[in-house]
Amino acid sequence: MYTTIRYEVKDSVGIATINRPEALNALNSTVIEELSALVNEIENDKALRALVITGEGRSFVAGADIAEQCPLDLAGGRAWGRRGSALFRKIELLEIPTIAAVNGFALGGGCELAMACDIILASEKAKFGQPEVGLGITPGFSGTQRLARRIGAARAKELIFSGKMIKADEAKEVGLVNAVHAPEALMDAALEMAQSFAKNAPIAVKYSKACIDRGLQTDLDSGIAMENELFAMCFGTEDQKEGMTAFLEKRPAQFKNK
Repeated sequence: MYTTIRYEVKDSVGIATINRPEALNALNSTVIEELSALVNEIENDKALRALVITGEGRSFVAGADIAEQCPLDLAGGRAWGRRGSALFRKIELLEIPTIAAVNGFALGGGCELAMACDIILASEKAKFGQPEVGLGITPGFSGTQRLARRIGAARAKELIFSGKMIKADEAKEVGLVNAVHAPEALMDAALEMAQSFAKNAPIAVKYSKACIDRGLQTDLDSGIAMENELFAMCFGTEDQKEGMTAFLEKRPAQFKNK
């Protein structure tokens, strides 16, 4: 179905692999279109509990396709930026937890794709950066917004203004990356984390994600009020009854996403 993406599901966890290794998985129009179609598919898969995004070969995503961007004019640049930003926002707004398993270069659009995910796990060989200013452009897929929110404005400005790459250990130090793993252990770690999310009540996980993400965009009192409401809504679900009953009966819960 897809030519630039490989997709599979293991035990209710989706694994999307950007599969354009000959171009270091650079984002061209086809990748963006196919990843957007895949996200639509994932949105409608009610059995899915988490998503892992990674890259084939030695790169996660080395950036957007420069050859495709080079001839763009003002209108073309605006359309290109909006397409990528809309896709990454769709990923960010997925109700299920998302994990970027960054196995190599995550530069420009690749770093922006990783930041659209809830969690970033990195290989020891991973490298991150927003090098766009060296090409005469700004980050175009919301990198200025997400990087500042993840690591703070001052550090984000340093990385974006300089265009420098940082290694996985520094990315973890500044708070961009959750954890760093040996290359051969990265996918196992990502799947283990995804399964730790998947075993819990899906509605409760969904509501928790909504509380955090929406709460960061509002004032504290509004965030608390939202949490109180979604907390209350959990008590109208079958999964809440099952989870608490299973706890009292000292048995594993069997959640049904209801």
